[in-house]
Amino acid sequence: MNSLSMVFTNKAYVVLALAVAAGLWVLMTHLDQLLFFSPVLAFHIPPDAWTNFILSTIVSALLGIVVSVNVYVFRTSTVRLGGSFFSGSTLGLVSSACAGCTSAGFFLVTTFGVAGIAATSILAQYQLPLRLASIGLLIWAYYSVHKRIGQSCAIKPEDMKERQGGKENERRLEE
Repeated sequence: MNSLSMVFTNKAYVVLALAVAAGLWVLMTHLDQLLFFSPVLAFHIPPDAWTNFILSTIVSALLGIVVSVNVYVFRTSTVRLGGSFFSGSTLGLVSSACAGCTSAGFFLVTTFGVAGIAATSILAQYQLPLRLASIGLLIWAYYSVHKRIGQSCAIKPEDMKERQGGKENERRLEE
């Protein structure tokens, strides 16, 4: 069974994924200065911002899926996992919301001065590769969680042989 179908049969996980994706999408489009709340609600994509808008939307959707699947695994797992459980989600979010890519870069400049200017210019220059890397990290995070879900449901061939052998012994005893 596919891990997405296992997770998203429960409506709570669908709502969680949609809430995370929508929240991040609003945050990213606002920080990219595509969505404005004041003085009126306005949304505008300049011609040169389409690529970044599409990549931000993909990152938002993937993060919603990954967080929802991670919560599912965390809630259904009998083994408690360490603090690195959400590392793929966190790395994807941090790399997609880099300071140079958004208006948050101004906070770096005012806080760190010349070092902030250097960091912001480097991050702004590599904005597209960083967003592609964040998509790659989120896909990797989903793959690792999908693999974990698949391994927890798999029955090992040795177990099947023991089970079949046990059933044959039970049949012999019944006869």
